[in-house]
Amino acid sequence: MTRNLLSGPEPDPARDAGHKDAPPRVGFFTDTSVCIGCKACEIACKEWNAIPEDGLSLSGMSYDNTQGLGSSTWRHVAFIEQSAPADGPPSPAGRTVLPMAGTEPEGPGDAATQSSGSASDMRWLMSSDVCKHCTHAACLDVCPTGSLFRTEFGTVVVQEDICNGCGYCVPACPYGVIEQRPSDGRAFKCTLCYDRLGAGQEPACAKACPTESIQFGPLDELRERAALRVDQLHESGVSEARLYGHDPEDGVGGDGAFFLLLDRPEVYGLPPDPVVTTRDLPAMWKHAGVAALSLAGGLAMSFAVPAVLRGKARR
Repeated sequence: MTRNLLSGPEPDPARDAGHKDAPPRVGFFTDTSVCIGCKACEIACKEWNAIPEDGLSLSGMSYDNTQGLGSSTWRHVAFIEQSAPADGPPSPAGRTVLPMAGTEPEGPGDAATQSSGSASDMRWLMSSDVCKHCTHAACLDVCPTGSLFRTEFGTVVVQEDICNGCGYCVPACPYGVIEQRPSDGRAFKCTLCYDRLGAGQEPACAKACPTESIQFGPLDELRERAALRVDQLHESGVSEARLYGHDPEDGVGGDGAFFLLLDRPEVYGLPPDPVVTTRDLPAMWKHAGVAALSLAGGLAMSFAVPAVLRGKARR
């Protein structure tokens, strides 16, 4: 029985891609509970990968000036403002609850009041987003030129010199990560610093993160570390802490870059239940083949029956 590599758990995608002596799969664990929104990861990513600037002006909606991942934004720090109700959960460990815009402290004694959970308080949910390097990568499945490939580290990389700009990968991504650059039409996304990995170095964004919100390492170790961190937050009273993209049983077979979130995925602009868009391709091709055979059989019959009838008429 053949195994469907477009769905279900996949323990070793690098070996299945032909890397016989592949090292342990590596990835990112992003702990948003300690992200301070400094954007060091964005800057380090741009500097190391020579990515062009894509937004020097604020969006007008928050302190976010890039608003999302794209061809020139491979790391994106989201700034999400939330009002904190008086009876809501405590502020996450290491996080300061800030006053709502327009409210100013009236004196030294008001600083404690600002973080006490009053109805006028708010909290920041900051998160550094990145390509998920899916176990079942739809972008890789649909690429007609082989520009997208699975590395020996289990990550997914675009070879910009081979990309022909067809754009098939853009709608295939369930996270909306990959994008074509308007200047030349080619697709770009995070490579997880493939060149640095080959030299035994960690990715630039993880190296630059001052709070270790972005952690890099073997994926299995990161998952164990993340589970312990969630337990720690739950014990501290942060009941909404949860992992996203860590489960090998999910719709993409688990992500190579997963996250600890402090609210529902939708709050961060992430799909709640992503599914690899090419999952049903084998069944679709099977049905298409059956339909083609049926059509061919019908056409053959349409020519055969009149021929038989003409033969009988001649007799």
